[in-house]
Amino acid sequence: MKLYYCDHLRIPLPVGHKFPAQKYRLLRETLAADGAFDFQRAPLASPETIELVHDPHYVRGFLDGSLDAQIMRRIGFPWSPELVRRTLASVGGTLSATRDALEAGIGGTLAGGTHHAFRSEGAGFCVFNDIAIAVRDLLARRRIRRAAIVDLDVHQGDGTALLFEDDPAVLTVSLHGAANFPFRKQRSRIDIEFADGATDEEYLTALDRTLPRVLDFQPDIVFYQSGVDGLAGDRLGRLALTHEGLRRRDEMVFRNFLAQGIPVVITLGGGYSNPFSRTVDAHAGTFRTALQNLRRHHQAYRVVPGVL
Repeated sequence: MKLYYCDHLRIPLPVGHKFPAQKYRLLRETLAADGAFDFQRAPLASPETIELVHDPHYVRGFLDGSLDAQIMRRIGFPWSPELVRRTLASVGGTLSATRDALEAGIGGTLAGGTHHAFRSEGAGFCVFNDIAIAVRDLLARRRIRRAAIVDLDVHQGDGTALLFEDDPAVLTVSLHGAANFPFRKQRSRIDIEFADGATDEEYLTALDRTLPRVLDFQPDIVFYQSGVDGLAGDRLGRLALTHEGLRRRDEMVFRNFLAQGIPVVITLGGGYSNPFSRTVDAHAGTFRTALQNLRRHHQAYRVVPGVL
């Protein structure tokens, strides 16, 4: 199973910045010790592909550093050439993982899931919406008829929801904290909200009721935003999920879709636990569970027809 990474592209951040830059390298090193994954450097996405979703003026302004300072503050990063390369690689990793999913059943990237990015602005450490770009790319090339986005990050995928609000070819699903960022929610096709402190059983019961609705949509591909910031003790999460709860969550997602021959693209999403090892372990568990299910259900997978 290939996994795309971009942690070799480091971005300069001020001391004490909330973005967990170190988790990406630590996650890759943790999974590399398993000896079961093939790690590939993520290629840089082209501006033309990104402009399938984002306003060209916004894209060019970010690439050349001319965006208004207020827009960069909302994104949460200081602009730098290193940030540009890292952002393009994050999108490129998701595009590459998407191709792998269509060919082999699962594709994964150790970045991405930047679901707070809108057409002409970003927010919450999200510059470009990699999932939306990958979906639009597939639809533009007629590789799929419909896609589902299952967003299990603790923060609502507001950018993704708005970008596809009126598109019948894309089902957006978000299970998230009701009182958490973003404080102005958008409208996904399916929104499930949890109060602070929600536990495994409450969360998994809701997910179990939601996944059949996704299957009823008959997606040709599923994008799984697999953030682990719902873990108890996460600095930005507010829920009370356990590692076992997250493992069961991942198992439910992969079992439901792979058993039906539906390819799954895994994007990383958020995770901000203290100690940080808890976040890394939770992310690693997602990819280990994915690999187990890929081996278990590989005979059910069907190659999506079309030309790559």
